Amino acid sequence: MNILFFDYREAEHEYFKDNPNNDFNIKFIETPLNDETQISEQDSDDTCIVSIFMTSKITGTVLDKFKNLRAIATRTTGYDHIDIAECARRNIRVLNVEHYGKTSVTEFTIGAMIALVRNIVPAVRDLQHQNIEIKKYLGRDLNELTLGVIGTGAIGSSVCQAAKALGMKVLANDKQKNLEITSIVEYVDFETLLKNSNIITLHIPYTQEAYHLISEYELSLMKDGSYIINTARGELIDTIALYNSIQSGKIKGCALDVLECENIVFNNTNENILHKLNKSNKNCIENALIIEKLSELDNVIITPHIAYNTTEAINTILETTICNIRDYLKGGNNNRVV
Repeated sequence: MNILFFDYREAEHEYFKDNPNNDFNIKFIETPLNDETQISEQDSDDTCIVSIFMTSKITGTVLDKFKNLRAIATRTTGYDHIDIAECARRNIRVLNVEHYGKTSVTEFTIGAMIALVRNIVPAVRDLQHQNIEIKKYLGRDLNELTLGVIGTGAIGSSVCQAAKALGMKVLANDKQKNLEITSIVEYVDFETLLKNSNIITLHIPYTQEAYHLISEYELSLMKDGSYIINTARGELIDTIALYNSIQSGKIKGCALDVLECENIVFNNTNENILHKLNKSNKNCIENALIIEKLSELDNVIITPHIAYNTTEAINTILETTICNIRDYLKGGNNNRVV
């Protein structure tokens, strides 16, 4: 069974060193899979399965590159980087990984929350430049604040439990209540959560219906001086509206581990910036410029999609991916998206 394993990262090397898979012929490729990827004729003929990460983009053009592709195993929970309808039309199975980031993303979220509320970033920056102003770093005790959690799946519910352990009041919003946490959170409607939370954190999957879930109107409903944290998907927040709210002082600060148009902002290749911009739409270009301005602010934390990024989480992702592939080859439906 020939597998092309794209987006191969250094953090994944150790797993495959310790867990060789002799059942498969895996070819590791460090770059993402997208419309511009060159596939050899042999790989086009022989590849039955590809594994990708969120930095890949699967379109009909990509699928045309493979003559015998049977399955795509994405090493992510979300699959908005894959044209699901086109895969279904071609009878190509799509498999994902659920729940891998429960601990890692929860810990990151709590860490980001503390960093924001205690003004840790400006304190560190000022110390580095020998420009200390103690009055700037006045913070708040978390047990006096209310956390609003949007999305109470595996990660969101774990964040609720961690926040409750810190003594916070927790408001939650989801289409379906998580019965495991109803004793420690108060489920409220979306607008009530926005109006009554000191800190809001997002933990929902991205769909077209959720595009700019938090935009100008929603930000206007939030408490003056509140914070927002996003470790889910960048497209959930209108970046320009967020920037304007922070500049006006309505929103006191934010922590963003995910951004709109990440392929531009988080692209760490040597590709010429003008070439990247030429391939991007106007909205992405505008967002890239706004994000650059945001990153210069002391009350903003921006990280390159690393909330999940621990050794334990990565090993879980890879173990689940391999199990998904084995199950698929046996005719199973584990973690089947389509």
